[in-house]
Formats: sequence, C-alpha cells, structure tokens
Amino acid sequence: MAHDSTTIPIISDRLALALVAASDAPILLLDGELMVIAGSASFARAYQIDPATMGGQSLFTLGAGEWDVPQLRSLLRATLSGAAEFEAYEMDLKRPDAPVRRLVLTAHKLDHGAPEVVRVLLSVSDVTAARLADQLKDDLLREKAILFQELQHRVANSLQIIASVLMQTARRVGSTETKGYLYDAHSRVMSVAALQRQLATSSVSDVHLRGYFEELCESIAASMISDRKLLSLTVDSDDGVATADVSVSLGLIVTELVINALKHAFPGGKGGHIVVGYQSKGADWNLSVQDDGVG
Repeated sequence: MAHDSTTIPIISDRLALALVAASDAPILLLDGELMVIAGSASFARAYQIDPATMGGQSLFTLGAGEWDVPQLRSLLRATLSGAAEFEAYEMDLKRPDAPVRRLVLTAHKLDHGAPEVVRVLLSVSDVTAARLADQLKDDLLREKAILFQELQHRVANSLQIIASVLMQTARRVGSTETKGYLYDAHSRVMSVAALQRQLATSSVSDVHLRGYFEELCESIAASMISDRKLLSLTVDSDDGVATADVSVSLGLIVTELVINALKHAFPGGKGGHIVVGYQSKGADWNLSVQDDGVG
C-alpha cells in the first residue's frame, strides 16, 4: 500500500503514541514547541502528574514548574534545531515539599520523513538511589583512609617509644657488643617508624623516597653520630616514589649500609661524610650509599 507525504506524519505519530503508551519507562513525546503530545503512565506515576492533564501542556509547566530548568531548555532547543542531541544529562529535580531527585535525561529528535513536523522523545531515569549509594561508598572510603592514616600515626608513635627504650638500654649497658646490637636494633626500628610517618602524610600506598630517606638518615644520625660537625650523613635523591613494600626493603638496605659505614669507615674518631643517593628514570632506579672513609 502506498502512502503520500501527508499520511507519513499521521502514521508516525500514531506509532509514536502507541510506543509511548506501552512503555514501562518514564518517557515523553514532545512537539516542536516542547509541548507534551503524550507521556507514559510510568512518567505520570513517578513524578506525580495527572496523566489526563499532560497532553497539550508545556514540559516546563508540568507539576509545579519543576521541569523549567534553564540548561534543560537550552539542550532541548539544540535538539529541536538539529544542532545536537543529548544523552545522560544529569539534573536535580526540585519540587516543593519533596526530596530532591537526581535524574538522567536523554532526548532524541525523531526522523519520520516529514521535516516540517518535529517530534522529540525525552526519556527520564531516576538515579537518586544510585548516586546516594555512590556517595555513601565515597564517604566510607574517605573514612577508611582517615582511620588508616591514624593507625599509621599510632604505629609510628609506638615504634618511636620502642626505639627510645632500646636507646636508653644501650646507654646503660656496659658490654660494647651488646651496646652495638641495641644500637643496630634501634636504627632498624627507626627505619620502619620513618616509613610509617611517610605513609601517614602521603597517599595510602605510595611513599616519596626523598622525604623518607631524609627522615631515616636523621634518625640514624641522631642515635649513632655524636659529633655532627665531624661526621655528616646526607641524602641526594630525586622525587622518586615507591610502594610501601618496596620502600620497606629500600629503607632496610639503607639502614644496613649506613650503619656498616658508621661502624667501619671512620675508625678512631675520624671525620667524614656519608651520602645516600637515589635516582630514578621510568622503571629504572639506582640506590647508593657512599662514604669518604678508609674503605
């Protein structure tokens, strides 16, 4: 059966009206003036609008005028002109004496073979519950991060106390060998404490190595270098970052090498300089501990 051009819009409108009426989703069929031609029953129920009054009414006068949102107007005008269609536009629907609802809107200009007859299909999804769930999830993650940082602070403080006890004990014992063991234990505890403080002041999983090495070397120097003018311990590092696990290993290596240098490189009160170096380039990195002692 053939149809002339005048019957095409009529057939298209009937089909569109049937689809809207049968839809379980909240949708509206609008004309070129953004007047409602038809709306699904689910739209009327969801947004508490009398379905008998929707037809022939402007979208922007539905309900108490809560759909009259300037950005929505602009987007729909752009859709009517054919300049653009929009998908997943989010807006807050604010109605008197009702909670704010977060909506996702999509609009498409229908092509039914008659350019002079404009039709726009507007679909609406309520994502209020989903956005609330996302917000709760984000809040829980932030709370977890705060609690984790607090734990890092407490662990670092506890390690500081342990290190202090080891240092006090080392100063009281008479055995040189025992004193050396206690000093070693103190330095290793301080290396872990320094890492905990770095974790507490940075991200959960990454450690900025320059600050970590500087704090670690300061702790070692405070416990094992009696004259800072005679013997110095410094750090020459770039802005490299490593995970907590890698940082622990690097810190223990640095601690071991620095203690070894302090014990053996400067005998008889000899002065000198120890440098902890770290440079990285992409996945490659170099860690060094150098001294100008006896070798």
